[in-house]
Amino acid sequence: MKEHEYLEDIKTIRQVMERNTKFMSLNGLSGVLAGIYALAGAAYAHSILSPTSYDRIRPRLQADEVWMLLLDAIIVLALSISTGFFLSYSKAKRNNLKLWDNTVKQMITHSLLPLVSGGILVLTLVFRYQMVGVAAPLTLIFYGLALISASKFTYGEIRSLGIAETLLGLISMWFIGYGLFFWAVGFGILHIVYGTYMYWKYK
Repeated sequence: MKEHEYLEDIKTIRQVMERNTKFMSLNGLSGVLAGIYALAGAAYAHSILSPTSYDRIRPRLQADEVWMLLLDAIIVLALSISTGFFLSYSKAKRNNLKLWDNTVKQMITHSLLPLVSGGILVLTLVFRYQMVGVAAPLTLIFYGLALISASKFTYGEIRSLGIAETLLGLISMWFIGYGLFFWAVGFGILHIVYGTYMYWKYK
């Protein structure tokens, strides 16, 4: 009986330490919804691009088409962030946890470097050198690196998702003509699978 109590005490102490050192308010449902947003965004992007847009790094796109693709990506990103914030806030409130603390600050700080640097690189290649074909692979790679960097401050499963996104981006660099397909798989399907797993594991 005492041994069982000791194990329970150790488990409780571990949970308290995790709450103080890791961001535990991520909601799996936000991952599912982010994946759905991404698939919808990919479908819209597919309707903009002509078949000849897929087979080269520098496809012949009109300026308005590039801006429409950028707006599409921004809308998907905004919806994903706002949904993630709302659901994380709701989960934190239910569990009496702080949504904004030093752990969250560190997680965001560590993820911002690859996200911002990757975003600047992609925008430069697209708008200055018209290298639209590398946009999808690079966004997957840098997003994956951001997840890996942030994973030490939250659930360990985030690291696995980050590795998968990075590898998918590297593979898609060999198949430039299928960038949108890989982008839909990475930001859409992988998020839905990850979110579903996290929802059932930590609900």
